[in-house]
Amino acid sequence: MSVLDRQAIIAPVRFNRWLIPPAALAIHLCIGQVYAFSVFKVPFQTHFAVGEVAIGWIFSLAIAMLGISSAVLGTWVERAGPRTAMVAAGGLWVIGFLVASLGIATGQLWLVYLGYGVIGGIGLGIGYIAPVSTLMKWFPDRPGLATGLAIMGFGGGALIASPASNKLMALYGGGQDPEQLVSGLTPTFLTLALCYGIAIALGASVIRLPHPDWKPSGWTPEQATAHAEQTAGAVSAKEAIRTPQFWLLWIVLFTNVTAGIGILENGAPMISSGFGVTAAAAAGFVGLLSIANMAGRFIWSTTSDYLGRKVNYAMYLSVGAALYVVIATVGSTSLALFVISALIIISFYGGGFATVPAYLKDLFGVYQVGAIHGRLLTAWSAAGIAGPLIVNSIVESQEAAGQDGMDLYRLSMWVMAGILVVGFVANLLIRAVDSAHHEDEAVVARRAAADREGASATQEGTGGTPAAETASRTETVAALVLAVIVVIALGYGLVETAIRAAGLFLG
Repeated sequence: MSVLDRQAIIAPVRFNRWLIPPAALAIHLCIGQVYAFSVFKVPFQTHFAVGEVAIGWIFSLAIAMLGISSAVLGTWVERAGPRTAMVAAGGLWVIGFLVASLGIATGQLWLVYLGYGVIGGIGLGIGYIAPVSTLMKWFPDRPGLATGLAIMGFGGGALIASPASNKLMALYGGGQDPEQLVSGLTPTFLTLALCYGIAIALGASVIRLPHPDWKPSGWTPEQATAHAEQTAGAVSAKEAIRTPQFWLLWIVLFTNVTAGIGILENGAPMISSGFGVTAAAAAGFVGLLSIANMAGRFIWSTTSDYLGRKVNYAMYLSVGAALYVVIATVGSTSLALFVISALIIISFYGGGFATVPAYLKDLFGVYQVGAIHGRLLTAWSAAGIAGPLIVNSIVESQEAAGQDGMDLYRLSMWVMAGILVVGFVANLLIRAVDSAHHEDEAVVARRAAADREGASATQEGTGGTPAAETASRTETVAALVLAVIVVIALGYGLVETAIRAAGLFLG
């Protein structure tokens, strides 16, 4: 039995589940670098002598491949297990950086498309869903907390990668001048590949699946159906997409992401043209948006364990729509009102990403929740196209009509409010999944039996010693090392971003 096999990573019954979050956070902090890609845009444009659109396609390809690969490979991730999936994701992500490095060194932009966009993008999709579904299995009593921990890492990846990448380019290039940053591109990509490869390998070595006989202390399965839309059954990925609940939730995610992009896409130009702030202050505002995005992923998802996923989404969508109306009507009269409204909207944007896996778990169970999550992420890919298209098209039309300042964005704010209302209605229509869609209990039982046998075989392979009933010392040390790395990295990112955010008040 390979150490990568699903059966080989079934944890002992008394395994400490808090060893798993550092592994999940590690991979999400690594692949979350994609949100920091904008730091490479200007150096890439200079190096390849192309425009913004040509470079923008690198990021768009990566996000598109994230959605496609998570949808297509989600079932494989569930079948193969999280360790195999994390190794595959890490390998593809690192290879993507290496191929992109070759493209930079040789001046071949198509290699950057292939490496970072396509190969790395596939790694993104696999790496995004594997840790999330694993954490939900370990935290059946707190699925919102579990998904918030993991997906907070994806939002936090940019907080770390953005300042780190700038510093690496300046270090390798010898300074901050544009030509020097270009000179530092290749070694920066190689350094990131090395760091991400090590972190993901450590995470994969720690990741485990819970034993079928394991459950949190004091928790009973009956507690998992406290809200009306929650189910005690199991639904396969193939069957889930045949339910109206899946497509209603697809609309909910699509609308929440599309509306969030309304702020993310034009945050800096909106505050610059609307209030006449300096470039440093605009950059500070973007820094605050990053912190709100990451914080919302953990805070709102965790609160959903108490309020219920449906209630949380009703808040995201209704309050978000109201705040867009505030920005459209009176937001231009007060900088503080605009900033507070925008930060809350972005926190809901992040919270929506982190809450949706737990919502899926409520509706369809944990049986193939990773595969179902992968299919749902096509809503993210669609919103990634629709959001910028809607906002930028409206802004261009308003410019052509002679509008300026905040008036350029006012109509798009109204449109985003309307989109959120559509999502609010879709969320209201979600009900518990009919038992006719539930998987045969015998099929689910066979999976549990196979996992139980795998755990027994692994324990027997070590002599059946009592130590095999808990985490090994190596696993514990690796998890603690990862936890320290995660805390230091996030601390660095938060400090750097806070310094930049101070520009909003000092610039």
